[in-house]
Amino acid sequence: MAVRVELDAIDMRILRELQNDGRMTNVELAERVGISAPPCLRRVRKLEEGGIIRGYRALLNASALGYDLVAFCMVGLKHQSDANLKAFSSQTANWPLVKEAWLVSGDSDFLLRCVAENLTAFQDFVIEELTATDNVDTVRTMLTIRQVKNISLLGV
Repeated sequence: MAVRVELDAIDMRILRELQNDGRMTNVELAERVGISAPPCLRRVRKLEEGGIIRGYRALLNASALGYDLVAFCMVGLKHQSDANLKAFSSQTANWPLVKEAWLVSGDSDFLLRCVAENLTAFQDFVIEELTATDNVDTVRTMLTIRQVKNISLLGV
C-alpha cells in the first residue's frame, strides 16, 4: 500500500509544472516555482526518489505512427483465485497491443486498453491470443470512434 507523502505548496507547483513540460531545465523550473535552482533540483530528486515522480516520457501521435485503432477489452476469467488473477496479470506483459491493464470489479475481471495498426491486427490478437488464453471465459470488445478528452495529468 502506498504511503502518503507530505508535500508543501512548492512541491505541488513543481509537480504541476513538470506535468505540463517535463523537458524544461531545472533553472526554468526553479524560476516558474519561485525558488533558486539548487533547492529546486533537491526537491525534484526527493520527489523522484520518493516515487512521486515515476519517470518522464514523450507523448506520441499514434495515428502518425500508423496505429489507427484503439479498443478496450473487458475480460472475464473462469476462475478468480489469486493465482489466476496474478497469472493473467503477468500474461498481459507479453502482449504488445495491450498498453494498459486494469484489474476491475463488476461484470469483468480485467479492462485492457489496446492499440493496433488496424482492425485486422486487433482481431488477430483477440482471436489468436486473448480468447485462447487459459482461464479466459469471456471477452467483450469496444472499438473507439474518436478520443474526445485526453488529460493524463493529475489535478495537483
